[in-house]
Amino acid sequence: MKNYLGMFVHWGIYSQLEDHEQVLAKRDMDNAEYEKLAKTFNPVRYDPKEWVKLAQAAGMKYICFTTKHHDGFCMWDTKQTDYNIMNTPYGRDVLKMLADACAKYGMKLSLYYSIPDWHEPCAYNPASSHQWKAIAPEKSDTVAYRAFVREQIRELLTGYGEIYTLFWDIPPMIDDPSMNAFVRSLQPQILINDRGYDAGDFSTPERDLPKEGHFPRMTEACQSVGMQSWGYRRDEDYFTPRFLMYSIDRIMASGGSYLLNVGPKPDGTICPEAQASLRRIGEWYNKMEGTLEDTEADPFSYEIRANQFMPGGSCIALKKNGKTYFHFPAGLATQSLYLKKYPGIPKRVRLINTGMTLDTREDTPPYMIVENGIAKGPLLRITGIPSDREPLLTEPTVIEVEW
Repeated sequence: MKNYLGMFVHWGIYSQLEDHEQVLAKRDMDNAEYEKLAKTFNPVRYDPKEWVKLAQAAGMKYICFTTKHHDGFCMWDTKQTDYNIMNTPYGRDVLKMLADACAKYGMKLSLYYSIPDWHEPCAYNPASSHQWKAIAPEKSDTVAYRAFVREQIRELLTGYGEIYTLFWDIPPMIDDPSMNAFVRSLQPQILINDRGYDAGDFSTPERDLPKEGHFPRMTEACQSVGMQSWGYRRDEDYFTPRFLMYSIDRIMASGGSYLLNVGPKPDGTICPEAQASLRRIGEWYNKMEGTLEDTEADPFSYEIRANQFMPGGSCIALKKNGKTYFHFPAGLATQSLYLKKYPGIPKRVRLINTGMTLDTREDTPPYMIVENGIAKGPLLRITGIPSDREPLLTEPTVIEVEW
């Protein structure tokens, strides 16, 4: 897995209630009343080409679509249950439409599949979590349910082109490597997450920033543009683009992919607030010139000074194509930074955010390194950084050093 930025999409009949993707459980609704939402779901303004173009504007390389969430409603033309998109007033396979748009515009497609299913009678699994609204716990049959899942996975992996990753959701606490083996038999190149029937290929921290340091295995972190819900919520508390850019920089500079979620409205459009957030992120991300993708950790011990005053002011050093990239996800506290150790005098130092060349020289500042009251040096000083002005006030700072 390359460390890409991707779009996560949580969309289903729950969007009509404009509350939460798990509204059936969160509001303790009656299952039968909730399922009537299928009779009114008609996303007449759904245009997957617009989703793909928005994702590309944000610098994203793939879209992960929720084919089925915990409510069990299926967003594709499945033959395993009538509880699907074809039996709505809309009556069209929205996944096929998205797959076609992705293929046309060169966007990778990934699929999310919920293992909990609050509609399928045999799906209840007492060993797992998120079983709150299982429709018939007394009919639990995990063997029969896995057979159902396999047939749905067969449809998803044979009818929609090449699939980049499979995002199982909610570990079933059942060890069955044959499930992922079946997935790979259908799409050998696919990458599978760690929330399924075995450890899979990559880890999936959710709404979390793991400890600093390069990830020990492939990782895909996920976050939503809104704090309260992954599905569309009318009165959402949206994260600031600054916070999301900080998170993206932290995760991707540590070698991970970042999956940022939007919840489309019931008509199939993405709300203006989410669009604005993604476009602002794209303004920053697309200036980064690939300094977050296909990089590797720079092992040189630079011992960077002068940013200890900034909360969360760590630096992540990456290298690519013979250059070093210093990422400051939280920005800089001053207009200069100092390297106690360095392999030589740089040929050029550039602020990626603006393209400007920065002044660089050896210096012995009176504060940075002091022994017995005497300033020690020299240190390499990179200065003239406009840390107090836009765009650095509202986006992570990235400095390129060509040695």
